[in-house]
Amino acid sequence: MSKNKTTTIAVQGTAVSIITGKDGDYISLTDMLRAKDGDFFISDWLRNRNTVEFLGIWESVFNPAFNYGEFATIKSQAGLNSYKISVKEWVEKTNAIGLKATAGRYGGTFAHPDIAFEFGMWISPEFKIYLIKEFRRLKEDENDRLKLDWNLQRTLAKINYRIHTDAIKEALLPPTLTKAQASLVYANEADLLNVALFGQTAKQWRDAHPDAEGNIRDHAPLEQLVVITNLESLNSVLIRQGISQSERLLTLNEIAISQMRTLLAANNLKHLK
Repeated sequence: MSKNKTTTIAVQGTAVSIITGKDGDYISLTDMLRAKDGDFFISDWLRNRNTVEFLGIWESVFNPAFNYGEFATIKSQAGLNSYKISVKEWVEKTNAIGLKATAGRYGGTFAHPDIAFEFGMWISPEFKIYLIKEFRRLKEDENDRLKLDWNLQRTLAKINYRIHTDAIKEALLPPTLTKAQASLVYANEADLLNVALFGQTAKQWRDAHPDAEGNIRDHAPLEQLVVITNLESLNSVLIRQGISQSERLLTLNEIAISQMRTLLAANNLKHLK
């Protein structure tokens, strides 16, 4: 679970970590367990027959690689006094994806939110309700920030796009071109920026992602959107200076690399604070 983002929410005075990575959000059951009175372990919850049945149903819905044979064996033994299983054993035997056991300083047992909410009920119904409430609040806050950043960058992109196309029209388009011919020049210059930043044209990206919605810029992270707006402004200046397309491509590529390094370094530094 390396290179993941970790956030913390407070649930009835208990700090609960949430790790977000390529597989989505996973909530720390280890942290949640501190809110339960008495001496209990996650393995106590995992040996419960109702827990095993719930986990099996969840995995059958969301995990095509779930090992039903091993699950059937575990289910037949669940609830017996002599039976006990750890999260690590559960994952290894059934190929489960809903639970994760990690080692190290920030290790512990983490669960998909659906499963973490179920675990919260085992702690107490009240704890489950507050866990859901705080998790939803966190996601809403994150979505609001993303929308704000996205709308800001899209607005900047639209403004710079107009500056960029005006420069193309003034410096590169002969007055006798038809609208169809002019659109080819605009597209060609847009791809100049795509190659400078993404290393490929819009068509190359579409060919590599036939099922994706939108275009290459719709799938770009915030840092790349910032850089593409800067490149549009810079390219408009270079066009007016009469610099050839091949020279502009090399210049813009160098600038894109430099700006991405700066933005990524600043973003990494922000997460370390």
